[in-house]
Amino acid sequence: MDVAGIGNAIVDVIAHADESFLVAEGFAKGAMTLIDAARADALYGRMGSSIESSGGSAGNTMAGIASLGGTGAYIGKVRDDGLGRIFRHDITAIGVQFVTPPASEGPGTARCLILVTPDGQRTMGTYLGACVELGPEDIEPATVAAAKITYLEGYLFDPPRAKEAFRKAAAIAHAAGRLVALSLSDPFCVGRHRDEFRELVAGEIDILFANEAEISSLYETEDFDQAAAAVQRHVKIAALTRSAAGSVILADGTVHRIAAAPVARVVDTTGAGDLYASGVLFGLTRGLALPTCGAIGSLCAAEIISHVGARPEAALDQLVASAGLV
Repeated sequence: MDVAGIGNAIVDVIAHADESFLVAEGFAKGAMTLIDAARADALYGRMGSSIESSGGSAGNTMAGIASLGGTGAYIGKVRDDGLGRIFRHDITAIGVQFVTPPASEGPGTARCLILVTPDGQRTMGTYLGACVELGPEDIEPATVAAAKITYLEGYLFDPPRAKEAFRKAAAIAHAAGRLVALSLSDPFCVGRHRDEFRELVAGEIDILFANEAEISSLYETEDFDQAAAAVQRHVKIAALTRSAAGSVILADGTVHRIAAAPVARVVDTTGAGDLYASGVLFGLTRGLALPTCGAIGSLCAAEIISHVGARPEAALDQLVASAGLV
């Protein structure tokens, strides 16, 4: 298969909110804040009308790969409850294998309460629930070994046993001659685990995805070019996004600058980085040139920010074909 994604299996609850609501709830705009079950229930009660759909960063990326015509599998932990059944149905319905058995006890399936402000920025309060239970025993060796690229979601790095799972998956992939990719996911996540992330990136990762804030946090600099130069010493490929300024892909000492794909109106930035990763990973599994991989990623990101929700509404394979990228 093309890609095996490993991440937090989460059901998204998306609602519009103004910035005063974020202040009242104590959220940092544009960031992801971990919350407990009680706060998740209380916040849900104060949110406006919402859209519920399966999400999670790596899950969104896998949905994008499926929409592009790629093949993949997903590894993530849910509970045998209603939300868990929704997540499993949604991801398998789009053609992604979901190989992890549900937990029969413990915390419920995770949910992410996403508040979208009028400028399209998303702020998240996440109850991880069953996600924290994922461990090395959930890594299916045959699935990882069969994937051209194993994609790790940085958000999952918080629980200690998930770190063991990451390292096990990376070892299996490399033993099979495959590649390992990592998304840094969030600058606050990087800040919590900077030293461990640096060690993981330098020793286990072939392909790194990050936005400008995340890569700057990793290398503790406010200079993007300095951070970009640092990461080139540690990975084969680094794909770094810069919002409206597009992205850069670094490999073999070469910098490829990718323009952002045009979008009529930014509605919701939820999943932009996830879908950018979908496009780049899909292109890499097809052996396409890095600028083409980046252009596919930009097109996928543009589609996702044009509507509410982090899963594609348009058939991405058709968009990419119409653009002449494949």
